[in-house]
Amino acid sequence: MTEHAETESPRPRKHFIETAIDEDLQAGKFEAVHTRFPPEPNGYLHIGHAKSICLNFGLAKNYGGTCNLRFDDTNPSKEETEYVESIQEDVRWLGFQWDELHYASDYFEQLYEWAERLIEKGKAYVCELSAEQTREYRGTLTEPGKNSPYRDRDPKENLDLFRRMKAGEFPDGSKTLRAKIDMASPNLNLRDPVMYRIMKAHHHRTGDRWCIYPMYDWAHGQSDSIEGISFSICTLEFENHRPLYDWYCDSLEIHHPRQIEFARLNLTYTVMSKRKLLQLVKEKHVGGWDDPRMPTISGLRRRGYTPESIRNFCADVGVAKFNSTIDVVRLENSIREHLNRVAPRRMAVMDPIKLTITNWPKDKVEMCSVINNPEDESAGKREVPFSGHLLIQQEDFREEAPRKFFRLKKGGAVRLRGAFIIDCHDVVKDDDGNVIEILCTYDPETRSGQDQSGRKVKGTIHWVSADHASEIEVRDYDRLFGVENPDAAEEGKTFLDYLNPESLTVRTAFVEPALAEAQIGDRVQFERVGYFVVDSDSKPGSLVMNRIVGLRDTWGKMEAKGKAN
Repeated sequence: MTEHAETESPRPRKHFIETAIDEDLQAGKFEAVHTRFPPEPNGYLHIGHAKSICLNFGLAKNYGGTCNLRFDDTNPSKEETEYVESIQEDVRWLGFQWDELHYASDYFEQLYEWAERLIEKGKAYVCELSAEQTREYRGTLTEPGKNSPYRDRDPKENLDLFRRMKAGEFPDGSKTLRAKIDMASPNLNLRDPVMYRIMKAHHHRTGDRWCIYPMYDWAHGQSDSIEGISFSICTLEFENHRPLYDWYCDSLEIHHPRQIEFARLNLTYTVMSKRKLLQLVKEKHVGGWDDPRMPTISGLRRRGYTPESIRNFCADVGVAKFNSTIDVVRLENSIREHLNRVAPRRMAVMDPIKLTITNWPKDKVEMCSVINNPEDESAGKREVPFSGHLLIQQEDFREEAPRKFFRLKKGGAVRLRGAFIIDCHDVVKDDDGNVIEILCTYDPETRSGQDQSGRKVKGTIHWVSADHASEIEVRDYDRLFGVENPDAAEEGKTFLDYLNPESLTVRTAFVEPALAEAQIGDRVQFERVGYFVVDSDSKPGSLVMNRIVGLRDTWGKMEAKGKAN
C-alpha cells in the first residue's frame, strides 16, 4: 500500500529573518549562510521544534549554505542517549540531513580555556554565594542588584579557585564562576551571570572527566563561534539574552555570529513545555513520548502525520516577531489536506449492523471494482468482494427517517459504494425491539460503472462483505486536553485537571480484505469516516490502526454544542 508523492506549497514572500540575512550578506558581514539546530537532549522534540528545524535547515538550503545539528549537552543530570537518538531520528524523518554533527561537550576544553582567559582579563570571578543568596543579590526588574562580596577577588586567586573547582576539590553548589558585567544593568541577564557550576554527575559522553559544567548562555554562543555559524536563529525568549551573547563574543574577540529571534510555536489544546510533557510520560497519563496524543514529533509520526504535512504547516504558520497561539485546527488541516490527495481509500465499518440481500444467489461472490483515490487517477482501482451478507454503519440506517435523510431507510433505496442499488423491504428485531438485521433486495441492472437502469438515488453508503471482512482494533484518538489553553489553570488546579477523558477510545472495526496486507505506517482513508494509520503494535493477523484525523473538524461543533447545553 503506497502513497503518491505530492509537491509542497510554493514558498511565500521573504520573512524578516531572510531580509536580515540578505542585508548582512550584501554588506559582506558573512560570506555564507551557516545555521544550526541546537536541541538539549533532555526530552523528545515536539511540534515547536519542528518549526525551528524547518527554519534553520530551510534557510541553509535556500541560501546554498550549511546547517549543523548540535546537542547542547551541558546538563548531565537531565540528559540521556535515548533522547539524542530520538532527536536524530526526528530530524531525518522530517526530511533534513545535517552537514555536521556536534555536541557542546566536544568543546568543553575550549570553553574552559576561554573561561580562564576571561578570568585573566578580570572579566570573570569565582563566587561563593549560595543559589538563594545569588538570587537575592541579583535584584529585581525595578531594583538594581548588589555586587557579590567575592566580585573583586584578584584574577590570580580566581584562576586558582577555578582550577580547583575543575579538579573536584569543592562540593556541588559551593562555588560558581560568574561573568563580571554590571549588577545595575536593567537587563537581568547581564547582572554577573553564572558561567559554570559544580556538578559531580556522570555525563553521557564525557563520563566522569568533568565535575564543572557550563551554563547554556556561556556554551551556546561560544559553540556557535567555534563552528563558524553565521546566523544563530533563536526563539523570542532569548531576545533579552542577546546582549550577553554579544558580550561574550566581544570580550573573547572571537568570531561573532548574529543572533536573530523569532516567535516560538504555541498551539491550542496543547502543552509544549518539556517539563510538562515529561510529567505526562512519567506519571503515565500517556503511553510514552510517542503516544499519538502527544505533540512530540515521534507522537505525531505514530499518529500518522506525514513529514510533508508538518513542513507545510510550518510554512503556512510562517515566521513572526511576536508570540501568538496557533489554532490546532491548522495542524489538523495540514494532514487532512495532504492525505486527501495521497491516501488510498478503503472501506471500514466501525459500528456494524447486518444487512442481508434476500435475492442474492446463495454463496455467490462478485468482485466490485472500486476507485482507490478520486483525487489521484494514477492510484487506479482495487477489487472488493461482494456477497449477500454485508455489514454497514448503524448510523446509515433508520427504520423511520425524516424526509432529508438520504441514507438507507425502510421502504427506501441507496447505492452501495462501487456495487449496486439496494431497496430495504424489512428488518429483523430482537426481543427489545432493536433492529439487528436489515433485509434488502438488490437491483442487478444498477452495478456501478455499468448502470443503464436510469434509476437515481440520493445516497451512497459504504459496506464490507461479512463473509470476507477482517476484524481489527481501532484506536480512536482525539485531543489530549479538553480546553483551549491548559496552561492557564484556574486557582487550585494544574494542567492535568484539563486532560480529556475521551482522548482515546478503543473499538473494533470490520474492514475490507485489501487492508490485510497493510504494513506499519501505511495510511488510508476509511471512506466517510476519516484517516487512519497502521500502528506499530500491529502483528500478523492482528491489525491495530490509529485515527489520525476526521474528514472534517468536528471538535468545534462538539464544543459549540457543549456550550449551548
